[in-house]
Amino acid sequence: MNNKSNSGKLAGASVLSAIAASLCCITPVLALISGASGAASAFSWITPARPYLLGVTVLVLGFAWYQKLKPRTAEEIQCACEEDEKPPFMQSKKILGIVTIFAALMMAFPYYAKIFYPKPQETKIIMVDKENIVQEEFIIADMDCEACVANIDNQISKVHGVIEYHTSYANGNSIVKFDKTKTSAEDIAAAINKTEFKVTRHELIK
Repeated sequence: MNNKSNSGKLAGASVLSAIAASLCCITPVLALISGASGAASAFSWITPARPYLLGVTVLVLGFAWYQKLKPRTAEEIQCACEEDEKPPFMQSKKILGIVTIFAALMMAFPYYAKIFYPKPQETKIIMVDKENIVQEEFIIADMDCEACVANIDNQISKVHGVIEYHTSYANGNSIVKFDKTKTSAEDIAAAINKTEFKVTRHELIK
């Protein structure tokens, strides 16, 4: 088997590594669509390895294109009697291009995954005693993209008694304002913990 046919195997490997790199964000979306909330955090352990998987994907794809595009040596041309025919579709540049686009979409998935989440609706509570409104900061581990924020906001919005919230992956936190007579910081932390992200601590903002 020549180097150009090897590009098919390399392309397949790149797709697998690209999907693996984004499983931490793909799984919660699939869980949301299917209703299997328990599966949302199944691949959260992959998150620390994401940069390495992205690197592997880029290197493998780059090598696949190198194998496909590099000129053949005189010896290869002389021995390629049957290879002068049009290569099979699965070994063509066209399929490698499709694979490259798909891999790029998978690698970028965390940055557009939020479109799959329903837009959280802020709970509006009428006739709330101001003395009952408190604001807490929840420190959340391992957030690294907008998809993480959308996943967490989706859970916080379901907590009865929450008035406002702002989650930031850059700051690694969520600022939540709520009616303490209707919910508690522990309830909100439990909601966040239903995602693959965990609240490491929370504190009252005065």
